[in-house]
Amino acid sequence: MAAQEHERGFFLTFEGNDGTGKSSQAQMLAARVRATGREVVETREPGGAPGAEEIRRLLVEGDPERWSPETETLLFTVARRDHVERVIRPALDRGAVVISDRYVDSTRAYQAIDAPERRVLVDRLHDLAIGLDPDLTLIFDMDPAVALKRASDRLSASHEDRFEKKGAEFQTRLRAAFLAIAAAEPGRCVVIDAADPPETVAAEVWAAVAHRLGAVR
Repeated sequence: MAAQEHERGFFLTFEGNDGTGKSSQAQMLAARVRATGREVVETREPGGAPGAEEIRRLLVEGDPERWSPETETLLFTVARRDHVERVIRPALDRGAVVISDRYVDSTRAYQAIDAPERRVLVDRLHDLAIGLDPDLTLIFDMDPAVALKRASDRLSASHEDRFEKKGAEFQTRLRAAFLAIAAAEPGRCVVIDAADPPETVAAEVWAAVAHRLGAVR
């Protein structure tokens, strides 16, 4: 029997503040998983599919107060629906490993950061319109001031710095929100110390992922 006939898909998400190095680590992990013979689909949010990429520009560019948190939540959910329908579910159905740079935990953290009742809205929309949870989520954690500096240097040239414009205090609360998500779902979430050297972080990522990938073959 061909390997593809007895493997099922695996859905892995990378989360955390911008500037923590998660995007680079996702690329490194994808290369390492491909070396094992598995198909890997690398994607991101907001975006990942043509329609979702159009919505991405509305969300990550412009004035920080461009949208209310409730409107942001709706836009993220619409983009995610397109992403899941067109990219994530088809890849999982054919047995691929999907690695997404951000997913619903980012919506939970960013849009409910100062109003816990909005977490109810995020979760209800996710259940109604998406209905797909990751098998494993890696949450990259580091000093938010360091992460903000790194993110600002990188994103200012691309104009995708709308959330970074919200400032240091927002980033500190965002870090706390991600850590709270990890604490609430320890079976799904693993916190990665992103302040370590990149090769150390990559080893920690592989340690968290490898045995779970082996379990789904």
